[in-house]
Amino acid sequence: MIRLFAGLPVPDDIADRLEPLMTGLEGARWRDRSHFHVTLGFFGDMIEPVAAELDIAIGEIEAPQFDLSIEGVGWFGRKEPSSVFATVKRTPELDVLARECRRTADRLGIEPDAKPFKPHITLAYLNNSPLQAAMAWSERWQVLRAGPWTADRFHLFESISRPGKKSVYEPVADYPLG
Repeated sequence: MIRLFAGLPVPDDIADRLEPLMTGLEGARWRDRSHFHVTLGFFGDMIEPVAAELDIAIGEIEAPQFDLSIEGVGWFGRKEPSSVFATVKRTPELDVLARECRRTADRLGIEPDAKPFKPHITLAYLNNSPLQAAMAWSERWQVLRAGPWTADRFHLFESISRPGKKSVYEPVADYPLG
């Protein structure tokens, strides 16, 4: 079984802008910059023949290149924060690409994540972080603006679990945009 998701890579200069935010939050397990991405669709665990079908089908998605930017930060988990993130500004092109990735998976019988699409870059997962701490961190960094950068490709990533360690995200397929 392999665990897959589609995502946009984050360029080094944007990762450089995000790293200074990774401090001052109780209970945060900060992500390595190599994990920075914008998830387009999470597909979960599947057997390799199904993954190969997904790769082919996603490779047929036609979408233009488009610009992305970061506008502020936020957290998931209204009363019990579970993660903090940099907010990626929504664009029609980004929404269409995410929708097509999810529709493609659905057509293959792969149930994509049911959560609504919210473009973001996860910076940390939280463990018992008080709501007030997440709110203070978010207020401190809400002024963050970064970009724009051009999305010229997206990847199919494999999430590889390692016992006792953080997961590793490996791009297993690359799809050009434009």
